[in-house]
Amino acid sequence: MWLRMEPKARAAVGLAAAWGLGAGICASAAEVKTLAIMLPEEPTDFGWNSQAFEAAKAVAAKYHLKFMPASGLGYGDVHAELRELADDGASLIIAHASGYNTAAPEIGAEKHVPVAIVDRPKDSKPGAVADYTLSGREGAYLAGVLAAKTTRTRVVAIVVAAESPPWNSQSAAFAQGVRATDPGVKVLYAVIGPAAYSDVAGGRRVTESMIGAGADVVFGQGDRASFGMLQAVDTKQSTAGGKVWFIDELGDKSSLDKGHLLSSVVWNLVPVYSDMIEDLKADKFGTHPYSIQLSDDSVRLLHSKYIPDEVWSDIQAVRAQIIGGKVKVDAVWDAVTVRAMMTSVAAPPK
Repeated sequence: MWLRMEPKARAAVGLAAAWGLGAGICASAAEVKTLAIMLPEEPTDFGWNSQAFEAAKAVAAKYHLKFMPASGLGYGDVHAELRELADDGASLIIAHASGYNTAAPEIGAEKHVPVAIVDRPKDSKPGAVADYTLSGREGAYLAGVLAAKTTRTRVVAIVVAAESPPWNSQSAAFAQGVRATDPGVKVLYAVIGPAAYSDVAGGRRVTESMIGAGADVVFGQGDRASFGMLQAVDTKQSTAGGKVWFIDELGDKSSLDKGHLLSSVVWNLVPVYSDMIEDLKADKFGTHPYSIQLSDDSVRLLHSKYIPDEVWSDIQAVRAQIIGGKVKVDAVWDAVTVRAMMTSVAAPPK
């Protein structure tokens, strides 16, 4: 039998008790006051870090929450930073890096604060841990269609800074889109390093090697390393003597474009983070996965001025087929399967 107490106190007691039993329970609406997000780099990359930062900031404003960002934390041990955020009153901590998905649940349990992690779906725990391993694969499939319709050398490339599950799924979808459009186009695949997210020089070096191998369209997935990829396409011609195009992902670097940014697979994380807040209110946090998709524009292909109208019309037709279920974009999360889909693979030894 419940003792009579204020709703806020009753919810707090329930949260602590359930967590002690190892089950966890979501915070009530009254308890969701502060949204914290942890980023490995500064939110200036027009990608993984900036898209998450801007989305979290927007969601905090939407729900009238205090916004508590912690950026530039790197990829190492973040136990101390997690404790500090919890002690400062975070109602939810979004740990936006795969390197945080062990420490965040540990400190969340210690401090009784719900945490959101990436790249570890099996670690979701009702009321305590929610995984949001997202895939922009539907947008990446469209990027593959665009690449196949754009290439003149009939060679395209994928350059990744790491083989994380979200990027694996996009790499596979890009290859599917290329092959569905023109099976004769070669798809080269190159990995900068095991975790080369901020390796600008590596991004440039590896992209230049792909251009030298014949690619005149490059799909880059690299956080800050993508700036090096852009440098490569801006300064090198294709083996046929023409322009090399770059397709980015996560954000929109149009403000930095020097004439080679063909498109981008843009993610909008506002719906995802909004759903997390709603789930906390409804006691559903950690009970289901999150997704982004073309149907609500949480994933979209950037329509740049370089894409001819007839090509864009074709892409929109494929988009409608994906949304309608006529075209299925397979979810591929592992690197081994991705590599098997490529014409050639260039990767450093693990």
